[in-house]
Amino acid sequence: MKALRQEWFPNVRNDLLAGLVVALALIPEAIAFSIIAGVDPKVGLYASFCIATVTAFLGGRPGMISAATGAMALLMVTLVKDHGLQYLLAATVLTGLLQILAGTLRMGGLMRFVSRSVITGFVNALAILIFMAQLPELIGATWQVYAMVAAGLAIIYLFPYLTKAVPSPLVTILVLTGVTLALGLDIRTVGDMGDMPDTLPIFLIPDIPLTWETLQIIFPVSATLAAVGLLESLMTATIVDDLTDSTSNKNRECVGQGVANITTGFFGGMAGCAMIGQSVINIKSGGRGRLSTLAAGLFLLLMVVFANDWVAQIPMAALVAVMIMVSIGTFNWASIRNLREHSLEANVVMLSTVIVVVFTHDLAKGVLVGVLLSGFFFANKVGKVLHIDSLSLNEGRMRAYLVTGQVFFASADRFVAAFDFKEVIERVRIDVSRAHFWDITAISALDKVVIKFRREGTEVEVDGFDEASATLVDRFAVHDKPDAVARIMDH
Repeated sequence: MKALRQEWFPNVRNDLLAGLVVALALIPEAIAFSIIAGVDPKVGLYASFCIATVTAFLGGRPGMISAATGAMALLMVTLVKDHGLQYLLAATVLTGLLQILAGTLRMGGLMRFVSRSVITGFVNALAILIFMAQLPELIGATWQVYAMVAAGLAIIYLFPYLTKAVPSPLVTILVLTGVTLALGLDIRTVGDMGDMPDTLPIFLIPDIPLTWETLQIIFPVSATLAAVGLLESLMTATIVDDLTDSTSNKNRECVGQGVANITTGFFGGMAGCAMIGQSVINIKSGGRGRLSTLAAGLFLLLMVVFANDWVAQIPMAALVAVMIMVSIGTFNWASIRNLREHSLEANVVMLSTVIVVVFTHDLAKGVLVGVLLSGFFFANKVGKVLHIDSLSLNEGRMRAYLVTGQVFFASADRFVAAFDFKEVIERVRIDVSRAHFWDITAISALDKVVIKFRREGTEVEVDGFDEASATLVDRFAVHDKPDAVARIMDH
């Protein structure tokens, strides 16, 4: 009961106010993402309501905001264009099922393989993309728009010096909306983004044929949506963990995202995932508990259905100012200073992640490149931690080798090259008590060394295996299997 109260009611007033700010910022984004996907604006708005509401109860990260997102919308374009909305709804349901499966298989734990450099690159790239997304509202705009954005940023950063009782982004939206109405300014508003729904979402089953052909159409899209959605959600959860100095349940988050997407698919919404920008708005506005996420979803629905005339008059300049604040707050400015202090490998990983994400607008590709580079640099570094010393014994008739370090695919060639196969001796002893053999490439390298010595007529003894290495040798090595060695030496 105490844990439930801590997740839901740690600061009710701040959670409700933060939820209101997030809901206001969600509206134009949900409409914009619907337009990107090629569907009616209400599809994105219904999705944002359903996903935020469900993840508030089932998600693994209190205070994180999930809704319709641009990265997911981009993956839907071809499916909607070729097959229509009903196939998108079916793909959304299947996406949810795949995400639940991922959570059940505890794939949320894969986040431990994402290095800090990748996360920093992800954050910086997202901050840049959030800022770039505001440029269409600024390029070619009138001076009134620039003045409103500047005024909005001034309120956002200066109002907290007066009081922190009300989130400054909310004050910005209310003040700039009032100024727009009072002065009758002719600037772009939320209502110009598209028509908003005037009814509550209703339960419906996607109208598609339940055939193998249908599955072939939607499965590739669903698999991609599930992977990208989980990647963004888990990365966002990690970032919010850092911002709030708390922990989250990544596997529960996978399942929560899955249930949310199944729900939205049956209520006429498109697939979505966690949103770093809106999550940062929520945290910066004081939201911490699950109530803030629930409030964002409920306020969103209430505003677009019952107060759409008022919401439609909010100037886009106010929301642009809020999103610029998010962009500035999201970017890890210390990472620029750390370029001098961090290793070259860490900087390459971080910058590569940023570059790939910014130029492809695909967060998944950027993170994948970062993870692969991290793995490469790590393997290369560990592969160099291998030392092989030798000592001549018995008046030159025997040589003892002492192997220290890690033997695996990246160091196997160095392991083989360290032995002198042309030395004329009777016996070789290889002590591996200070080494560890990690994979079949390492075992293959050991086979090569032993068999090469035997071809030269040298007797070979290998001892000191730890338990794990000995298990691999027993299963995969051939140097201790006479029949296999005979076949190899015949060749």
